[in-house]
Amino acid sequence: MREISKHILEYNNSQTKEDKTICELLAKTISIYLSEAENKIWHGHPVWFLDGNPIVGYSKEKKGLRLMFWSGSDFNEEKLNIRGKKFKDASVFYNSNVEVDIEDLKRWLKKSKEIQWDYKNIVKRKGVLKRLK
Repeated sequence: MREISKHILEYNNSQTKEDKTICELLAKTISIYLSEAENKIWHGHPVWFLDGNPIVGYSKEKKGLRLMFWSGSDFNEEKLNIRGKKFKDASVFYNSNVEVDIEDLKRWLKKSKEIQWDYKNIVKRKGVLKRLK
């Protein structure tokens, strides 16, 4: 397992007590099940990358802590019900760590390795997404 970057740890520590608990649970679980993934703060939020391609990340928003999978709309997962309008992302919001279903999260992380769209080259392709896996 790669270490969680100090910048992500700082991000997690800057959250409210409840959100920090959620962030720590997500970061630990993601780092275990995407052990080969690079992790860093990207556009102000914790994100995990496989071969330079963003896979999963989380951010604090008004509705709660948002867990987003860049290619999640193709996972066919009912709970990932917040769909992006322009890309293939899908999200879920949490307001308490007890809302995080670890079995769901593990399944989504497995799918995130198997189902990927090429976000790394989206600018080069002028906004056109191409399926990698």
